[in-house]
Amino acid sequence: MIPRSRPVINEADIAARVGVPLPTWRRRDALVFRERVPSLLPDSRYLLYDLAQAEAYLAGRPIPELPADEHPDDLLTDKETAALLGISTATVRSYAAHGYLSPGTTRYGARLWTRREVHDRRDNAPGRGKGGGRRAGEPQGPRKAHAYEDDPRLAIAAQALVDAAADTPKGRIATELAELHGHTPRTWERLLTTAAATQHTNDINQT
Repeated sequence: MIPRSRPVINEADIAARVGVPLPTWRRRDALVFRERVPSLLPDSRYLLYDLAQAEAYLAGRPIPELPADEHPDDLLTDKETAALLGISTATVRSYAAHGYLSPGTTRYGARLWTRREVHDRRDNAPGRGKGGGRRAGEPQGPRKAHAYEDDPRLAIAAQALVDAAADTPKGRIATELAELHGHTPRTWERLLTTAAATQHTNDINQT
């Protein structure tokens, strides 16, 4: 997590500030630096550090503490986002690709989402209308064609059907999707059934 979207720096830029090649800095200085200034993304392959903390270390000043409380502008990794939403990291990336989440923001190659956006997606997921649904007397909106309409998982299921061999059992495809993207195999079986029916309807309409 990057607290409150604070400026960050990576090891290549730190080495450049010190005036040595990155391999030299990593061999000579990185171990002590990492002990004093921990990476903000310990669950990620990207080593990013708070800019103010790194600058203080390089200048020999006391290293300032980071904000400890949660803030809406915190930037979360895909793993942190997945944990809050109760899904897998692969599903987080799929949601971002299909518009269920924004593409996020990038810091030195690491893709991140604000805590504000993740909480909003968690608390206002499709199908969770505020107040428990339509109020009495309100006109009913357009009826969905099916329960999974606008669900980004439907596109994943449809592509899985295209990629699978014709004789592959639906249950096996569903199990593989569950392992990759989270949720239960039974949910993915329903999504696969809906995707197949939707494609069949589209084929008929095009003839």
